[in-house]
Amino acid sequence: MTLPLTPPFTAETARLKVRRAEDGWNSRNPEQVSEAYSPDSLWRNRDIFLQGRPAIVAFLREKWAKEREYRLIKELFAHDGDRIAVRFAYEWHDASGQWFRSYGNENWVFDEAGLMARRMASINDYAISASDRLFHWPQGRRPDDHPTLSDLGL
Repeated sequence: MTLPLTPPFTAETARLKVRRAEDGWNSRNPEQVSEAYSPDSLWRNRDIFLQGRPAIVAFLREKWAKEREYRLIKELFAHDGDRIAVRFAYEWHDASGQWFRSYGNENWVFDEAGLMARRMASINDYAISASDRLFHWPQGRRPDDHPTLSDLGL
């Protein structure tokens, strides 16, 4: 049975919504990712403000051109009605080969169809050495048996 991933969210549907978002972002396919957002979705990502799918696609293309070998883990923090709060970490390196782990929190608001109408993200980057990396799965979806953020103590 497929659970509907529309508000109001239960603990299970919120957890599934978060995992599907993680899977989408790990695909690094901007067009595919944008389909999870309402056509006029509002975003705040760090100090950047966006509206609409075309702006989301352009933003993600630029992001993943800069953030190489991107791997992300998201974890449900809280949910209520049409809202989900998420914490996340992702690892990537820049053009010079410097690795980073970026930590953040997102607040999501969904429309009645289950599309994200609003995304507010606060993110901090932390330089790490290659030997400090924790996310080593092949590019793409995180394997089901890979540790979560909580398992990793992050």
